[in-house]
Amino acid sequence: MTYADRWLLPDGVEEILPAEAKAIDSLRRRLLDLYSTWGYDMVIPPLLEYTDSLLIGLGRDVDLLTFKVTDQLSGRTLGIRADITPQTARMDAHSFKRTGANRLCYAGHVVHTRPKNPLATRTPIQAGLEFYGESTIAADIEVVSLLLESLSVAGLPRQHIDLGHVGIYRAIAAAAGLSKVQEDAFFELLQRKATTEIRVWVDTNIDDTSTAALFLALPGLAGNKTVLQKARELFVALPAAQAAVDQLDQVAQVIEQRYPNAELYFDLGELRGYHYLTGLVFAAFAPGYGNPIASGGRYDHIGEVFGRARPATGFAVDITAISKLGLLHKEQVSAIAVVENSDPAQWQAVQDLRQQGERVVAVSGEADLAELGCDRQLLLRNGSYQLVAC
Repeated sequence: MTYADRWLLPDGVEEILPAEAKAIDSLRRRLLDLYSTWGYDMVIPPLLEYTDSLLIGLGRDVDLLTFKVTDQLSGRTLGIRADITPQTARMDAHSFKRTGANRLCYAGHVVHTRPKNPLATRTPIQAGLEFYGESTIAADIEVVSLLLESLSVAGLPRQHIDLGHVGIYRAIAAAAGLSKVQEDAFFELLQRKATTEIRVWVDTNIDDTSTAALFLALPGLAGNKTVLQKARELFVALPAAQAAVDQLDQVAQVIEQRYPNAELYFDLGELRGYHYLTGLVFAAFAPGYGNPIASGGRYDHIGEVFGRARPATGFAVDITAISKLGLLHKEQVSAIAVVENSDPAQWQAVQDLRQQGERVVAVSGEADLAELGCDRQLLLRNGSYQLVAC
């Protein structure tokens, strides 16, 4: 290793310097304050825990994203969290049990073995919430509403969210009698919107022409609200798919009323989180950023692996991604410089200023005050300590 290599960070791992750190922390606090006003209690899950609980029920995708280490005390495998959702599910099931609804929120780092996309960091800061114990559509509406509120707090000029429902694909796959291998193969093609490959796959795997038509139509069921009516006509023989479309419609009606300026886009082939999500799925996008800045959905079965089956829905906001959009206000730091001496009156004057919320920096006589952000000095004038502009 050369001297220059010693300060280089691994690919996809980044440090956050003061101005951006202050802006990120300000957004973090505002989001948590927002969630609190809606009745969500903040929790701070550990950064690592046994993989037995950290990874169970989430599928292979999260497993591949998770760094694993050996615990030197127990010899068991630990995982550094790549997703906070299973940790809150464990809390709801055991350490913070409530008989009724349980609303939890959080903010903190997650760590990924690889970036989720070429521009993403492997150490994003997330803020999010989880709503446990409520199976009705009211919970889905509340969570989607809070996502839009989060986008507003973050200062996004446009509130754009994609809505989908994994129940639609599950209903089509069940009707076709797909094997697990077939289901996973089509899932991968659908995620890539690989239309030509999808047609080849359908010709090879689906004999019934009406069922084949459903698979072929799925990638194109994306757009404005008219997509829902088109889906109803297509899925007339699939009650489960019809019910999923109806849920999307109910959520959209309320959201449109509450947030008339929000842009809703429906993608019925969207299967993000398919391996553990069970119902409504959604994601938020920002102009100029090709990947979601927030995503979530309903996941009613994760609690089962902790011995307490609970309906659940929630989302996570990628604060780090939002910071890259240049929307966060980076305040100019204003500080007061003081060359310390042994005078108790000076010490008291400094403490009084700090109590008032002022930033007071002890400096030497040779300090570069502009570099330290100091626009004033505390000087002894006419027998008392006074602020003087630099």
